Amino acid sequence: MILKHLALASFAILSLSACQATTKPAAIINVPFTAPLASDFRNEIAIARFSELLNRADLSEEQQAKLYYDRGVLFDSLGMTTLSRIDFNRAVKLKPDLAEVYNFLGIQHTLMQQYEKAYEFFDSALELDEEHEYAYLNRGIALYYGDRAMLAKDDFKTFLQRSPNDPYRVLWLYLAQAAQDKTAAIAALKANAAALDENEWAYQLIALYVGDLSEKAFFSGIADGVSSQQEYAQRLCEAYFYLAKQHQAAGELSIATDYFKLALATNVHEFIEYKYARLELELMASESAG
Repeated sequence: MILKHLALASFAILSLSACQATTKPAAIINVPFTAPLASDFRNEIAIARFSELLNRADLSEEQQAKLYYDRGVLFDSLGMTTLSRIDFNRAVKLKPDLAEVYNFLGIQHTLMQQYEKAYEFFDSALELDEEHEYAYLNRGIALYYGDRAMLAKDDFKTFLQRSPNDPYRVLWLYLAQAAQDKTAAIAALKANAAALDENEWAYQLIALYVGDLSEKAFFSGIADGVSSQQEYAQRLCEAYFYLAKQHQAAGELSIATDYFKLALATNVHEFIEYKYARLELELMASESAG
């Protein structure tokens, strides 16, 4: 029943801005959308519980560090970045060998465009745990936004090697490669796509990028297999972000801007696509002003 409701309710006409930084015309397309994802009340209850536990006097420093980390993760999932960063910093002061905390701090400093500091945090995470694969992803993203595409490509390759059948890993490697050589990047994207499962929804992103799927066809199947409103919002967050990147690369900056804004409108705070949509908009605004 929910799928039928989504299919009926998800399409509306979105008029994209007519003011564009290129000679290409703005487009009016049918875009699926959904209500912003509501915060999970269970996370708020858990935050309150962790706060109560932290007031206990009989906790060891290691226990306190774990609680600060867990509460910081919940703050981050609710978009409370400053509060989460405070808790992460408290956690590493109490227990300096928490690799996952450095990974989160690296992401947050990337979002603040403090790339050198972000690299240091990701390096620390990998020094503590060289098998921490998501530190390779997140350091690669920091390098990508820090205009170090060659180094980013190396991290994304390492990340992809850990799971060659993950479409998102393939796509981030493509983004770094395309920043240097679009033709070679497309060839590599097609080669890497051979290891992917075409029945997985995220494969449609790859088909979109290699030109095997139109934007209209991509959107027409976006609700297929969705079982909840949360999953639908998460899927749209990803779709909007990667479509924005595609239009951005084509010089269609107004359309890209609208898609980044739509990604933010989903309220899927914990997804990297949500986090970096905000950074993209900040960077585009800065470039426009400069």
